[in-house]
Amino acid sequence: MRSLLLVSVALLAVSAPCAHAQNTSEAPPPYVVPANAPAHIRRAIESPERTAEQRARDFYRKPAEILMASGIEEGDKIVEIASFGQYFTTMLLAAVGPSGHVDMYDLPYIERFGGPASREFDAKHDNAVYHQEEYNTVALPQNVDSVWNVLYYHDMQPNNVDTAAFNRKIFNALKPGGIYLVIDHKAEDGSGWRDAATIHRMGVDTIKQEVLAAGFELALDSDLLANPADDRTKMVFAPGTRGTTDQAFFIFRKPAR
Repeated sequence: MRSLLLVSVALLAVSAPCAHAQNTSEAPPPYVVPANAPAHIRRAIESPERTAEQRARDFYRKPAEILMASGIEEGDKIVEIASFGQYFTTMLLAAVGPSGHVDMYDLPYIERFGGPASREFDAKHDNAVYHQEEYNTVALPQNVDSVWNVLYYHDMQPNNVDTAAFNRKIFNALKPGGIYLVIDHKAEDGSGWRDAATIHRMGVDTIKQEVLAAGFELALDSDLLANPADDRTKMVFAPGTRGTTDQAFFIFRKPAR
């Protein structure tokens, strides 16, 4: 975490915004891990536990760049919100190594499509724990290094999560200087929560406003996952759109003092 801003500047200098505007019916080009990726990040991307389906998404999702921007280190303690599918979970666990820990939190409704695989993942790893709990009543671990919320912020209010209270809960769970990483699909500017329950997109300025209101500082507002060609009025799962949406990438920091 200590080198968050320096690493962020360095990686964004070598990583242009994601070139999504190609024909998405074709397989994406191979993903190349940045040459300046440290060993624990490279280990995470190259983890043998990652499936071929997960690796096929790397070109658009830029996992090494995101891990580097987060400042993740071996031994970190991490909370992951909406871990089902384990795309990032597998890499987070490999990056923090055996001395680190990942707590995975899903809402109970995810049981029907994500519960069994997530419990299987938990059973295979001594330093990962899977939880199914309501976010309005959950007690998060304390003094954690980072909290990750990837492509799920927009789902919280439609599932009756009090996002203002939950953001404060996340703030309190982090150690001073810890970070809250949020990535989400962009809706039209100024749309707020309007499209969250229908096309799974957010007016991302609303995310920024809500998280800052909980006491966080904005450490990074990146265009790493930008796609200017994306039609932000389309459902994110629509053919030709899925996997290539225009996405916001924020890192918020709990003040060190």
